[in-house]
Amino acid sequence: MIQIQNLSLHRGPLPLLEQADLTLHSGWKVGIVGNNGVGKSSLFKLLLGELQPDAGELSLPAGLTIAHMAQEVSSSSRTALEYVLDGDPELRRIQHDLAQAEAGHRAEQIGELHAELESIDGYRAESRAHQLLDGLGFMPGDAARPVSSFSGGWRIRLNLAQALMRRSDLLLLDEPTNHLDLDATIWLEQWLKLYPGTLLLISHDRDFIDAVVGHVAHMHQRSLTLYKGNYTAFERLRRENLAQQQAAFEKQQARIEQIESFVRRFRAKATKAKQAQSRLKELERMEQLAPAHVDSPFSFHFDCSDKISSPLLTLYDATLGYSGKPVLQDIALTLTPGERIGLLGHNGAGKSTLIKSLVGDIPLLSGSRDTGEHLEIGYFAQHQLEALDLEASPFLHLQRISPQATDQELRNFLGSFGFNGDQALDPVGSFSGGEKARVALALIAWRKPNLLLLDEPTNHLDLEVRHALTLALQTFEGALILVSHDRHLIRNTVDRFLLVADGGIDEFKGDLDDYHQWLAQQRRDNETTQPAPDDAPRSLSAQERKEQKRREADKRAKLRPLRKQIDTLEAKLESVSDALSSIETALSDTGLYEEARKDELKQLLADQASLSQQQSEVEEILLEQLEALETLEAELAQDA
Repeated sequence: MIQIQNLSLHRGPLPLLEQADLTLHSGWKVGIVGNNGVGKSSLFKLLLGELQPDAGELSLPAGLTIAHMAQEVSSSSRTALEYVLDGDPELRRIQHDLAQAEAGHRAEQIGELHAELESIDGYRAESRAHQLLDGLGFMPGDAARPVSSFSGGWRIRLNLAQALMRRSDLLLLDEPTNHLDLDATIWLEQWLKLYPGTLLLISHDRDFIDAVVGHVAHMHQRSLTLYKGNYTAFERLRRENLAQQQAAFEKQQARIEQIESFVRRFRAKATKAKQAQSRLKELERMEQLAPAHVDSPFSFHFDCSDKISSPLLTLYDATLGYSGKPVLQDIALTLTPGERIGLLGHNGAGKSTLIKSLVGDIPLLSGSRDTGEHLEIGYFAQHQLEALDLEASPFLHLQRISPQATDQELRNFLGSFGFNGDQALDPVGSFSGGEKARVALALIAWRKPNLLLLDEPTNHLDLEVRHALTLALQTFEGALILVSHDRHLIRNTVDRFLLVADGGIDEFKGDLDDYHQWLAQQRRDNETTQPAPDDAPRSLSAQERKEQKRREADKRAKLRPLRKQIDTLEAKLESVSDALSSIETALSDTGLYEEARKDELKQLLADQASLSQQQSEVEEILLEQLEALETLEAELAQDA
């Protein structure tokens, strides 16, 4: 059990936590959420012992083994495989002691160390490391490359692999999907579901959090609040709490006004002085409630240019690649206004190559790229952040594009991206990665593109900015091509998918769940084509095959009632959700809040609370049954 009691934590003069309490039980998977700057990463440093509380207590179980993902990695000549294996210090200790014992011909110690190695599954350590590298998108042969040969993003993936390699009781992951593509994100999601220890996860990928965690710890106003359920459940409960808080705030404000009015009228009158002093003391005792700020500070949008060509851009019989080396061949693609396309495919399949070819950053190796007369491209990729002038402010960046724009126009526009007051005039070099990404998005939006090409736009963006980006893309009237590992963004902004694979581009007939199944099948196919190792298991006897078939039949028999129960739960959940929606519609009627309808309002609120409770309970049971079904189907697939 991890326990935080009356804990206060400061970074310099800035208070991050004040008398915070939190209890986390062993084996829980917990999402740590909150706005940027509230102290989520500092909480991790506290758990790692890198920071000490200013007051209160942090209690960790004795002998707790913690694994965490470092955010930086220095250049190293060690191979990627050795670097990942370094994540298991116990393995490295045994290997070191074993080498010394063998050099000294100490037979008894050698035997003991081999037993230790067996007890920690050390003989499969390299195999496990290779599986981690493969799952995180490294190519065959990358394991033998030195760490120094990888770019910064790929070194962060190595840090993640190293953290997963460690056999730990507590795993701390801070934005693990930032440098992952969709395939690696889905793989990591499955790995974390099976992780047996306690997991604390900081992430701004809501679908990823939803799939992995069973609790959410919200850092807000220097406190920690624990919610049961995934991020979607937290969001619903948070919304309900904010509504209650807003009602309490408004009631308190009315009482404060009443008290202040009484004091103003009667403080000078001797006959009422005592009552006035009593009211003042009540005011002093009153715990000041903050109004519920439910609105996001970000309200930007992507206006489309007034003039639009159709088609906007066409690739015909095109070969795409670098330095004469083809990556994609025989590409035919026509983009018209209103197209909303998501690109799918393995890392390295050519998604970014396609985007850069559409932009014109890299020339075609052959074929044609034809552009419409009024084509205006808005392009976002990570190198856009590097191209920002670090000495210039967001205001100056926009002013250089449109020197004729008024200062107020520029400030209003930047305000919609969260750059208010002096921050609009601060140099970009002092900004965080998320703030730089917002500057890059603002520069794109200011130009009013009619074709948006977005390559992983959500890296470094927090949940509120991602929500604003989703809304902005939903209302964008031009064409959109999106590459992202954020499935919530993809699901809510694109209409169809193109699969980039095997040197070509094809329409993908299905949704993201179908793509998940496609990836799983690809992995199974790859495993079956791998050459068998020297210690491959022997063929099964006739009796063993018979027993295996019996077990498979038992598992298939369990599938039917499980699926039937899931169908029943889904129908019940839909019914409860419809009823809640009807109540919410009724509650939006302003006439309901009149005194004459007080009883009706009271009943509706009671029904809403009851249905919300039912919804949570059904969702929790449904989630458990879906996980059981997924496990059973995976076992059947593995047996097959």
